[in-house]
Order: sequence, then C-alpha cells, then structure tokens
Amino acid sequence: MCGSGLPSDQFLRSRLTHRPPNRSLIMKIAFFSTKPYDQASFQAANAAHGHEFVFFEPRLTRKTVALAENFPVVCVFINDELNAETLRAIAHTGTKVIALRCAGFNNVDLKTADELGFTVVRVPAYSPYAVAEHAVGLILTLNRKLYRAYNRVRDDNFELNGLLGFDIHGKTVGVVGTGKIGVCFAKIIQGFGAKLLAYDVYENPDCLELGAAYVPLDALLAQSDIISLHCPLLPATYHLIDANSLHSVKPGAMLVNTSRGGLVDTRAVIDALKSGQLGYFGADVYEEEEALFFQDHSDRIIQDETFQLLQSFPNVVITAHQAFFTREALTNIAETTLSNIADIAAGRSCPNTLKSQD
Repeated sequence: MCGSGLPSDQFLRSRLTHRPPNRSLIMKIAFFSTKPYDQASFQAANAAHGHEFVFFEPRLTRKTVALAENFPVVCVFINDELNAETLRAIAHTGTKVIALRCAGFNNVDLKTADELGFTVVRVPAYSPYAVAEHAVGLILTLNRKLYRAYNRVRDDNFELNGLLGFDIHGKTVGVVGTGKIGVCFAKIIQGFGAKLLAYDVYENPDCLELGAAYVPLDALLAQSDIISLHCPLLPATYHLIDANSLHSVKPGAMLVNTSRGGLVDTRAVIDALKSGQLGYFGADVYEEEEALFFQDHSDRIIQDETFQLLQSFPNVVITAHQAFFTREALTNIAETTLSNIADIAAGRSCPNTLKSQD
C-alpha cells in the first residue's frame, strides 16, 4: 500500500494514466464512420495523449467534407471515400494528416494524397488472429450448417436430415495471400489435419514451415476443397475471383472471403452457386458494402438486388465486416492510430506511413 490508499501497482498505473500530456503535441482529430465502440476504445487510449476528439457518424465523402473543416487530422475507416475530389476538398479546409484505423488503404488515392502533401498512416496489423479465427468460424458454420441447426432446435426440431457436413481433416485448403492473417489462418487449419496449398507473390517462410506448398492460383483453385482469401485489394487483385477463375474451382468447393469485397465478382459467384460449381460461399465483406454495412436496415427494403439474391442461397453465410471485431483488435487499433499521430505531431518518422508506391 502507498500513501494514496491504493496498492503500489495501482497507484503507479494511475500516475502513468493521468500524467499531463505535452500540450504542444495535442492534435485536434475528426473521426468519421464512428460507432459507440470506436469512441470507447479511442477515449480509453487517449489518456496517454490528451488529443481533442470529435466523433462523426457519417462517412467522409465529398458530400461531408465540411465536417472536416479546421481539423488537422481526420481519422477514417474502410468505407470512407478518400478519392481525389475529397482529398482536394479537405486539403483546402486545413487537413494535413489522414489516419486510417484499418490495414487496407484501397479507399485512398495515394498519388493525389502525395501531391497535396498529406501524411497518410494506417494500422498494418491489429489482430490477425481475429480475422483468421472468423474465417474458420465461417467454414465451420457453412460445413456443419450451424445456422440451420440452431434455428431447428429453437423450434424443437431435432431432425438431422439436411445437416450433413464433411471432415476438414484430410481435405485440401487453399490460402490465397500468406501475410500475417493468412499465416494465422494456415496455423489453425493445420490443426485440423488438412493439407495446405498457398498462393502469393512472395513465399512466406512461416507458411513453408507449416508444410504449405506454393502453387499457381489456378492449381490452388482446382485442387482445394476450401479456399480462403487473405490478400489486399489492389488493381492486380480486383475480381481475383471472377467467372474465369471460378471455372477452375474444384466442383463443390467452399470459398471464404474475409479480406475485401472487391476481390470477388459477386455476380460470377452467384452464377457458380446456381450451377453447383461452387458448393459454399462465406463472406464477411461485400464489394458494394459501403451502402449497407455498419448500419441498421431492418426497417426498410434493401435496394441492392445482387446482395438480396446472394443472401437467398441456403449454402451462403454473410457477416457484416465483423471479422476484425474483438476487444483486442479495437484496443490495438486505437493505440496504434494514436501512436502514429503522436509520431507525426512530434516530427518523428512513423513506420506506418503510406506512399503512392505502396
């Protein structure tokens, strides 16, 4: 115990938490696309920084740039639109720093950002385990039809017909993209006793140590019983899974996407599901999700006919971009984002800065 009446470790933590921040390093930050959980995690992490926060629920787009006026920093998420037009508008109103609280940056025109003198930072890794575990959750849900089983038992229906699944043990699982998330996913799948195939521009030694064999994409699609996407959305990966690549898929295979919606041509997936070429589809992302996800549409009719059709298939499971959504991930996102901003405010080099060649 110490003189404060608190145990010594609690007293030390309270002194560290409430240490007055350096006022010269305080930044005024406008947060866009925010929800209550964003506010809670960032306010907790801000105790060590003392930045000034204003939270906005709308997305940052050309129509909402007025909200960013006189904020030197904007903090944005995956569906905010940082195209050339939006960037020019916020540059004119005083913004200098764009802090992405996510890993992906396909929604930012980095070339224009460089030209306008913006500093763009991101959170390259917040919890690869969260996304990898969610991908496995989708696989198990689809395979063992857990959604049907749950609803049946709730209705006192204990029939097993229609719930037949397969052993993952001994099956071939293809991992497309073997960065941190892909490797975490591969480690989990290895525990099931599955054979691992991998596809990436660069071979990851960690994946090779797991026994994964790197093969061309068409070979991976043709041989895999389950295919899981873990790559970024870039011009080269846009619609990586399209009508042509789906023709290469092993008939009846499962496709899971927890990366970015634009990796998959949704209409082509629907056609493959109709024909039976694709046996299952699980997704935590959707290429037109910005008009749907992170909002409650339960009291209206969704106008996106493609999404509605996709939802109608009994062998499709969709979640609303929640793969990242764990306590650990939210904490890491907030702490890394504010650390990035602190580096910039102090004139230090920030390791998470993006440039147009990235």
